[in-house]
Amino acid sequence: MRIAFLTHEPFHPPSGGGSAEALYLARELVKRGHELHVFCPALDDPDGVSRQFGVVLHEFRGWQMGRYARWRNAKYLMFPSALNRMVRQAVATGGNYDLLLAQHTISAVAASRLRAPLRIPVVLNFLDYLTGFMETWPRWILPTPMLRMLNRYEMSMPRRYSVDGIMTVSEPLADRFVATGFPRERVQAIQYGYDPAWFQMDPSRRDPRSSPASEGIPTVIMHGSFDQHHLGPIAREAVCRVADAKPSTRFRFLGRETDGLRRFAADVKTRCPQVQLQTTGFLPYTDVGRELAAATVGLVPYEESNGTHCAFVAKAVEYLGCGLAVASTPLENLQRYFRGDPAIRFSGFDGKSLALVILSWLDTPSAKRNGIGAAASARVERELSWDVVSHRAIDFVEKIVRHRQIS
Repeated sequence: MRIAFLTHEPFHPPSGGGSAEALYLARELVKRGHELHVFCPALDDPDGVSRQFGVVLHEFRGWQMGRYARWRNAKYLMFPSALNRMVRQAVATGGNYDLLLAQHTISAVAASRLRAPLRIPVVLNFLDYLTGFMETWPRWILPTPMLRMLNRYEMSMPRRYSVDGIMTVSEPLADRFVATGFPRERVQAIQYGYDPAWFQMDPSRRDPRSSPASEGIPTVIMHGSFDQHHLGPIAREAVCRVADAKPSTRFRFLGRETDGLRRFAADVKTRCPQVQLQTTGFLPYTDVGRELAAATVGLVPYEESNGTHCAFVAKAVEYLGCGLAVASTPLENLQRYFRGDPAIRFSGFDGKSLALVILSWLDTPSAKRNGIGAAASARVERELSWDVVSHRAIDFVEKIVRHRQIS
């Protein structure tokens, strides 16, 4: 097939979060002999990326894109129209495509609107529930009437534009699309993967003779893009309570120092001056695993929202890949997928109970914690490596296109 692959994020290098998935889906498509055209924001080395992945690049250069770009939200709202024009131009000059495959909600808007005029099958890949995450934003940033309007539009897209199939990052998100009336047989939950080459358990921690003394300072770690929904009251209270109970604990936040992260750090240090809190600034995504492997507990302190309940939080998978114990608020999909797995413990949606979960991990003998971590690392490599996830995803994509051709 000749496939147009649409994304609002730079294709390479991955910037964390959902952006990493595009590379592995592309590799699987090319491996199966498909001709892949990637429509994405401008890259630093487009010729090198094109050769490395065997794809044809169509770069958007109208304005700077990326999760840290100025006026990001306004640019995201304008990008679907620009992407729409890019695909139309490519079709007019180079011929039609057999499939439009869209990553994320933003590019899904463009792909959905192109289905009828171009008469091309469309598969949408929802790596998160975008407007669901916005539920925890301050209302002065996003008033409730606007949030409801955006939410209705996001969830109605598959039915509104009669797309051929959708993939989701979780079963709960798949359930929510089916509840809108979209046919269950055209929905596939593919979950979210990780690269075992980048996120590995430190071999020394697999030794059952290891002890707390051999691990040095107990370290609670979190990595990510630190967007609006990542660090809220639950995280602040949990960090302060743990710092009060175990002053030797170090908290490390890996990632670009966003305004949200700076506010969070300043607030925590004001409330509990004794806290040992470190921010690293930007790290290449390929370097994150090494930092995680040296920590003690991985933190997922999300506030409650439809977005967080429907997420298959990438950081949780990556923590487990590195053999870390995980302390998380009770997110629906994480609870459903990892039900009964001893490596991840859930709190309530409050800082006090999350602090107790963190402290319970810090009080667990390291030999036991490392044994639990080793089993979890083996499980996620077996079930959620990108090879497994991308194979599942492209099997579904090819099935949808075959069905469209037959019908």
